[in-house]
Amino acid sequence: MKIILKETITGLGSPGDLVDVKSGYGRNFLLPQGKAIPANDENLKIYEAEKSKLMEVEEQKISGAKEIYEKLNEFSLEVKVAVSEEGVMYGSVGTKEISEGLEVQGFEVERQSIRLPDGALKEIGESKIDIELHAEVIASINLSIKAE
Repeated sequence: MKIILKETITGLGSPGDLVDVKSGYGRNFLLPQGKAIPANDENLKIYEAEKSKLMEVEEQKISGAKEIYEKLNEFSLEVKVAVSEEGVMYGSVGTKEISEGLEVQGFEVERQSIRLPDGALKEIGESKIDIELHAEVIASINLSIKAE
């Protein structure tokens, strides 16, 4: 399925790019979310007319993400968890707990933008977490998991 991107999608492209995606991804995610439009002659003409507006909106998103990046990058977040007598964590720390911890500190971060490549964290200690504020702006925070 050929589509025209209306915003930057990580691993796919920038606004205005003509890309080929699997039909399910395009039909079920990109098109309903307004992130892309079907690539046909009519839409190409419409997109060319709106291109400057879309690029301006994209620049605003990037500048907003950079402002948050300045405050958030290298931020230290402490999460307290319940542990057993042997010092083993009950459960794990995932994107929900990290997002809620950042929200308490005054940062509005979507759960989907928190990158945990190895899945939820299951051990007490320190780790570095990446947060994708925009496809081009990725902040890194220090996460400290401690026993209650």
